[in-house]
Amino acid sequence: MEEAVIVDAIRSPIGRSKAGGAFTQMHPTDLLAQLLQGIVERNKLDPALVDDVITGCVSQVGEQSGTPGRVAWLAAGYPEHVPSTTIDRKCGSSQQAVHFAAQGIMAGAYDIVIACGIESMSHVPMGVSRLDQNPYGEAFLKRYEPGLVSQGVSAELVAAKWGISRQELDEYSARSHERAHQAREAGLFRREILPIHTVNGVVDQDETIRPGTQASKLAELKSPFENEAMSQRFPQIGWHVTAGNASQISDGAAAMLIMSRRMADKLGLKPRARFVAFDVRGDDPLLMLTAPISSSRKAIDKSGLKLADIDHIEVNEAFASVPLAWQREFQVDNAKLNPRGGAIALGHPLGASGVRLMTTMLHALEDNGQRYGLQTMCEAGGMANTTIIERLN
Repeated sequence: MEEAVIVDAIRSPIGRSKAGGAFTQMHPTDLLAQLLQGIVERNKLDPALVDDVITGCVSQVGEQSGTPGRVAWLAAGYPEHVPSTTIDRKCGSSQQAVHFAAQGIMAGAYDIVIACGIESMSHVPMGVSRLDQNPYGEAFLKRYEPGLVSQGVSAELVAAKWGISRQELDEYSARSHERAHQAREAGLFRREILPIHTVNGVVDQDETIRPGTQASKLAELKSPFENEAMSQRFPQIGWHVTAGNASQISDGAAAMLIMSRRMADKLGLKPRARFVAFDVRGDDPLLMLTAPISSSRKAIDKSGLKLADIDHIEVNEAFASVPLAWQREFQVDNAKLNPRGGAIALGHPLGASGVRLMTTMLHALEDNGQRYGLQTMCEAGGMANTTIIERLN
């Protein structure tokens, strides 16, 4: 069996999706095209050798409807014979793109794949792909009577189940901003960020980080999810989830160059990490955000490692209750969990986040001389992906 290795990984800065945000005047495929150009050019790779471009993207409508990886690849000026496909596993879409790329290489179907992700939430708002229609048929609705709930209510249910207080949620969120700010100030994001050229100039830093965020200020925010019907149905809910302790709606892209070790050696490219284990798993769609727990357990079991062997852990901060519940289950040290901040501070451009997290994790492992990293992400519908990688140099 071929060994799949990570040769390179880069991301764009993360832009706010509000008016005036860094990428609000840029077509999402143009943003992704710059990432594809960046990862090809910095590795002096002949783009004709790429077997596939596997792209994570959640809202595949409007400007993201035309197989965005294919459009971006051609926009970058690269060979027409290289194909692309688009993956939707909700928030884990580009992490799943990485899995498919690596697994295809391990199976011998590919030699070189670019796994990438794009989401312009300013241009294609979350939920717009539903077209104001109900995605659930009668059989599904009957099984889950009296009905599923929004992600925000699921985050409340997770907080209630694991006994996570409002203060803990806000303190965690303030720490995410502080960690991301410290990482930026220390230049720790510099190697992973590809500066992006826009009509307003070059963007080379995340614009989502809020230095000086205080838990006491976050505590003043009201929950946008509170309503009487949900309070009656779920009396255990405390209505602690707010915009301040949830991920930021944002724009961004990321790309990862994955090869067989044989091909990397042939091209004289140095592998930076290898894949140790993969898992994808489902869980209760009502709680929705809990599958990272069971998926992480399964991935660790597949790897033959112990939790103590894992040096760096990325649990996507869709809501603060998600990594805190994960931490309750696994009892890991705070220092290992999202040490450079997460989506609460850095933003969560849905389809790009999987590769963004893995890019940050890879660079942190290298900077700290650490060996193993684990990444897991909750996904709408009650699913999760988990990946374990090993740094090689």
